[in-house]
Amino acid sequence: MSGAPIRVMIVDDHPIVRDGLRGMFEGADGIEVVGDAGDGARAVDLALVLDPDVILMDLRMPRLDGVAAIRRLTELGVGARVVVLTTYDTEAEVLPAIEAGATGYLLKDAATDQLLGAVEAAARGEAVLAPAVTSRLMGRLREPEPVLTERELEVLRLVAEGTTNRDIASSLFLSEATVKTHLLHIYAKLGATDRAAAVAVGFQRGLLR
Repeated sequence: MSGAPIRVMIVDDHPIVRDGLRGMFEGADGIEVVGDAGDGARAVDLALVLDPDVILMDLRMPRLDGVAAIRRLTELGVGARVVVLTTYDTEAEVLPAIEAGATGYLLKDAATDQLLGAVEAAARGEAVLAPAVTSRLMGRLREPEPVLTERELEVLRLVAEGTTNRDIASSLFLSEATVKTHLLHIYAKLGATDRAAAVAVGFQRGLLR
């Protein structure tokens, strides 16, 4: 590559992963590792000082996780492109990271060429997704979004406020049995297994504010 090298920062709580990535990039033309961090909070602080072009970000880390760190970087107006590099490819991991502002999402089993290409693409402002992640997102787009009825939304909002089934029934002039039935329908539509999961999905999909 011609011109200035792409300035990369590596963020992962495992030193052996950071060292491995640093060694890989040091042998690549046109890429310079300018720093690394072991948690999201340190990553944010370093990014403000080092001004990297691309940040490779793990998700599950102490102090501040990857998604929170990406969100913080976006809020601070840091211009670096963030490419998530993790072992997790579930929808629950992918969507929050992308919504927080990640440019790309790769898995740690990615080949060296794929990772190098992803860094170069991210530096150009292009989105980069692992094939498995692309498949998941495409599957999500093809699936019709489950629609909650107005009553189910009312129940979900009250659940989010910590209201008990008995109080929900009283508030909406329903029997407790009917409230439980509504909850079962909500769980099925949102792919949730309990109240907490239903609320989490509700916020994720914009059903709750």
